[in-house]
Amino acid sequence: MTYNILPQKSINIQLVNSLVQIIRSLSQEERHLLEKELFFEDSEPSTQELMQLAVVGNAFDFLHNEPDIYTNEDGEPV
Repeated sequence: MTYNILPQKSINIQLVNSLVQIIRSLSQEERHLLEKELFFEDSEPSTQELMQLAVVGNAFDFLHNEPDIYTNEDGEPV
């Protein structure tokens, strides 16, 4: 095999070759488990993604125009 390696990147060829050897030595069951772990895709959105969705989706815009239902005379003095 030949690889087109870009000069600005440092690649640990020895590590890659060792990993390839290890992977090839795995049983089918072990390879399947490894694939499940490596290619696991979390379908749950991250906290950051949820926050972005709330902002972009205008979900909380109603909070900007809350009615002023309290006055200075409400409640007890502190």
